[in-house]
Amino acid sequence: MAKAVDAFMKRVTARNPNEPEFHQAVKEVVESIWPVIEQNPKYQAANIPERIIEPERVILFRVPWVDDEGNVQVNKGYRIEMNSAIGPYKGGLRFHPSVNLGILKFLAFEQVFKNSLTTLPMGGGKGGSDFDPKGKSDGEVMRFCQSFMLELFRHVGPNTDVPAGDIGVGGREIGYLFGIYKRLRNEFTGVLTGKGINWGGSLIRPEATGYGAVYFAQEMLGTRKESFKGKTVAISGSGNVAQFATEKATELGAKVVTLSDSNGTVHDKDGIDKAKLAWVMELKNVRRGRIREYVEQYPTAEYMEGARPWSVKCDVAIPSATQNEISKEEAATLVKNGCVCVSEGANMPSEPGAIDVYLDKKILYGPGKAANAGGVATSGLEMSQNSMRISWPREEVDSRLQQIMKSIHEVCVRYGKEGDFIDYVKGANVGGFIKVADAMVDQGVV
Repeated sequence: MAKAVDAFMKRVTARNPNEPEFHQAVKEVVESIWPVIEQNPKYQAANIPERIIEPERVILFRVPWVDDEGNVQVNKGYRIEMNSAIGPYKGGLRFHPSVNLGILKFLAFEQVFKNSLTTLPMGGGKGGSDFDPKGKSDGEVMRFCQSFMLELFRHVGPNTDVPAGDIGVGGREIGYLFGIYKRLRNEFTGVLTGKGINWGGSLIRPEATGYGAVYFAQEMLGTRKESFKGKTVAISGSGNVAQFATEKATELGAKVVTLSDSNGTVHDKDGIDKAKLAWVMELKNVRRGRIREYVEQYPTAEYMEGARPWSVKCDVAIPSATQNEISKEEAATLVKNGCVCVSEGANMPSEPGAIDVYLDKKILYGPGKAANAGGVATSGLEMSQNSMRISWPREEVDSRLQQIMKSIHEVCVRYGKEGDFIDYVKGANVGGFIKVADAMVDQGVV
């Protein structure tokens, strides 16, 4: 099997050069699903392995816009429509200088399996731009979003491709994108998710990814008759996912002691309680400041310049910043310091070596495609509400989100249980793959 996987990966890297994140994501999945492929001649006959890694469509376009000084700027825009076997393409838009084709292909590939696990009828896609909204005025962000959608609108729609937000794309950006789409199409449809509550958005959607990562961790801890009560939690990032993971973990009785951004980490040994979190939300969501300002407001906390949170002693880690933010060495430090559970709020935040550490030490490890699926699951619930022209109350959406995370956990256990140990990586990959692969077989060579 190892030889077959190696040969497959050589073909992948040859056809997709200079895309290391994509190679990493494909290898992690293929290593889990290869035994399933070998045991199912129908997958081999339909050549599912080669087809499932190839995007159905890649859209690349320029995005010209005018800054506040009247200068014309140009960025690249992308949309990867990866797989529509079980539903319309669904996945976020990321606005960040690091965005490139390889990163978006990895995210779109992961999205296929994540969306499959949610039990909702959604295919996988991802998109974005190397535009950086940080430091830009509202007018500049609006002009960029309008230019971006002037091309993207040709390729998306409520039954074709339904983008959402991701890094750099929050409520402000979704509003500008939706406004120009509505004008271009002359219709009000649920083409984007993450919309404002008063114009088609769903309650719980902003909270969903962070809440979902905590709900998934709660299910994992439950397999060992443990809970969040009394646990110390380290969280990276300080954006949407990190904020609401902090909120929900605190509600469940945990003490969250870290938040971070690209410049460094704050460690508050007293815990980031409700009042402190409200201050962080105002800092990040309104003033768009840096996390180092936290120690000016709360001087008993420590700011670790240029550091990530993983040297801080904790029971549960929820990486919620970006890909490859936990190295093998940092994972070893986490385990050495007593961490028993890692639930990924970000996409692929653990390097392959870090995952090896988790599995070798048999700690509870929820990979992103399972643990952070709450965001896209609630996007799917927003799509359902838009289609029916109704709005569910907060309690109903939260209840459905909890049930979806529980269902994802059950799938991971079904396909990943090995004796007393649950390999959540294998469980998520195999569970997500089988549903998509069966649909691709049913629909023929398309």
